[in-house]
Amino acid sequence: PGMAVSPSTHRLLPLFLGLFQGALLLFFALCVTYDKPSAQAEDANLVANQLYGIFPFFQDIQVMLVVGLGLLLTFLPRYGFSALTHNFVLLNFSMQWALVLQGLLHHFHHGQVHLDLHNLLTAEFAAVTVLISVGAVLGRTSPCQLLVVATCEVPVYLASEWAIITRLGVLDVGGTITIHVFSCYFGLGVSKALFGAAQRPVHPKETPTPRSDLLSLVGTLILWVFWPSFVAVLCQSGDAQHRAFLNTLLAMSASAVTTVVASSLLESDGKLSPGHLQNGSLAGGVAIGAVADMAVPPVAALALGSLSAVACVLGFRFLTPLLARKLALRDQCGIHNLHGLPGILGATASAVAILVASEDTSGSHFSQVSPTGGNASEASWGQWGDHGAGQQALCQVAGLAVAIGASLLAGLLTGAALRLPCLARPPERLCFDDSLYFKIQDQAENPGLGDTAEDGALALKERV
Repeated sequence: PGMAVSPSTHRLLPLFLGLFQGALLLFFALCVTYDKPSAQAEDANLVANQLYGIFPFFQDIQVMLVVGLGLLLTFLPRYGFSALTHNFVLLNFSMQWALVLQGLLHHFHHGQVHLDLHNLLTAEFAAVTVLISVGAVLGRTSPCQLLVVATCEVPVYLASEWAIITRLGVLDVGGTITIHVFSCYFGLGVSKALFGAAQRPVHPKETPTPRSDLLSLVGTLILWVFWPSFVAVLCQSGDAQHRAFLNTLLAMSASAVTTVVASSLLESDGKLSPGHLQNGSLAGGVAIGAVADMAVPPVAALALGSLSAVACVLGFRFLTPLLARKLALRDQCGIHNLHGLPGILGATASAVAILVASEDTSGSHFSQVSPTGGNASEASWGQWGDHGAGQQALCQVAGLAVAIGASLLAGLLTGAALRLPCLARPPERLCFDDSLYFKIQDQAENPGLGDTAEDGALALKERV
């Protein structure tokens, strides 16, 4: 009886997705074509090399997003099906939506959008922001609400990325500012506007079990292994990409070790917290993105990895409870600790690295950079002739401010839109529960599965 939810709410999702996919089919039929194959043999070889250069990284990123991130979200014991499935559907929805918008904005020539693997990759980056943001409201939102988040967030992300990278000239090859910081504050804005100022007690189905924590930790390990591809994929091949791989591996290795130290020291009995391990080990990868292809010394990558892990673990221990108490801010997956704090650290580090580099007149930091290589990072370092290192460092800080301001504002507006009754937000007693969206075999044997004493108590609270 406690599980009764109007069937019409379940019809909303297929309707929304069906209309979207239908409209997309029409758009592709009328406007989308593949890039023309090149006629000359040398060009053909060049295209083949570019393809073989990018596709393995593309596959790594797919594994990260579909498997790694999907499993990372399964820490809620009775929400595993939903976490994995919603993550998968959102990725595909957001990627297609980003392809349309990017195509119309950047690749529209003579009434046709030209499609290639690079477009698909940048569309995937837009989808990543959605997958991170919804972590703030995981378990308390309906699939339709999540699709509305994706619909609103992708265009705002594309606009803010254009403003930060193209207009301000910010250096951010691994998406520290444009992806991690942006998606974190967008998600927190959504959460704040959607749930308002009401402080609620911990939901009985919110607490992870050893099995759900184990699955989530497997997700962390998959993300950890493939993360260097995510950071380095958009670097120019050669020196810059090589440096990005090395810096990312060093930062992530340091953050994994430092997480164990920080987590153990924070607990009075010295035991490790699974939540700290699941997130802190990845913090170095978030922070390093803004400096990954710069010629920073290896010790800087290690230091940044360690610092970001400490920030992440301290965030879980002290900042999340504080924000919940003072601002009634909910952050289900702790995205502020994994994406926000290390992202701000990484952006600050990029400004410092630029200033230090310019003072180092001996050029020893930059002995690896050959001005003739024409790498993206080298082009940027070269621009400081006109730009000035101080001005470039200011640009990094301005980019961070734009990312935080634009995402918070857009997130608050999106969260307000999610309060529309037609979007079928799940009732409190059915939050964090797969049985609301999935046919689960277990229920046939245990008809009372959804109606534990806890559910009864929550139902009573709701009536009051």
